Amino acid sequence: MDEFDLIDRLIAPLAVADGARGLTDDGAVLTPTPGMELALTKDLLTENVHFLADDPPGDVARKLLRTNLSDLAAMGARPLGYLLGLASDGRRDDVWFRAFVDGLADDQDRYGLSLLGGDTISTASGVLTLSLTAIGEIPAGQSLARSGARPGDHLAVSGTIGDGAFGLLVRRDVLSGLSDKSRAFLVRRYRLPEPRVALGAALLGRAHAALDVSDGLVADAGHMARRSGLAIEIDQAAVPLSSAAREVIDRDPSCWPAALTGGDDYELLIAFDPGRTGELRDMAAQSGTDLTIIGRCLAGRGIRILDADGLELQIDGSGWRHEG
Repeated sequence: MDEFDLIDRLIAPLAVADGARGLTDDGAVLTPTPGMELALTKDLLTENVHFLADDPPGDVARKLLRTNLSDLAAMGARPLGYLLGLASDGRRDDVWFRAFVDGLADDQDRYGLSLLGGDTISTASGVLTLSLTAIGEIPAGQSLARSGARPGDHLAVSGTIGDGAFGLLVRRDVLSGLSDKSRAFLVRRYRLPEPRVALGAALLGRAHAALDVSDGLVADAGHMARRSGLAIEIDQAAVPLSSAAREVIDRDPSCWPAALTGGDDYELLIAFDPGRTGELRDMAAQSGTDLTIIGRCLAGRGIRILDADGLELQIDGSGWRHEG
């Protein structure tokens, strides 16, 4: 399938917004709602780094979109549209691309946004590389950032931590002996993150800082601490685990560091005034997820992980590195 056939037959129908002009021009026009400003983010996904060659193409498409929506959620932005870049390796056929586009179409409907434009190329060699720029809108001057945390803030996380990292290990046959139910759950969490878009919007005016946990909890908490100019302590025992992740750690406690430092969680890490705890938990429940307090923000510098006795754990906090 050549570039123009791919665009005309499969990709152009995704451009449902008026400003996309049906992909008949080289660009799109987007006007934010009065009183709103635009929020933009971009992620790249590469085969064998962010997804595996035999992952279902529809899941690859959804992950591409959802990782970007997670960044918008961390800013509190409502999704509007996206730009797609696709560098094919020349090995995908029409069936693969149809399934990929179907995945995008499903998530467009689910999250309420439209393709606005982009570009495709195809080469006879190389690695499949996907690029997506997501665009959202947010009330002017209210965007959340990782730099707003304050000493005395609670630190909380949505959902559960470690599922994505363990899911990748299952896919690579590193973890064995797990129940079929746990294996399926972890693989799904690796392939299909759940961006907390509704929760992100609810945090506006209520949280001091937020970011999405994509590089690993320890590394991303370190980003917040550094940008906010303070110290963060995390209680290991408070970190929420799914039953599947708990099964992994119960079988092998040495897997704890992978849960804390592995990437692909795409949950929200949030700093807020302790007086808002009940309010934010209610907001999280209304958005369909849990909110768990895992630590605190303090005067000082750096990040510490404490065990059940309050002793500091020595964990490499470098987090996920995008290497093949």
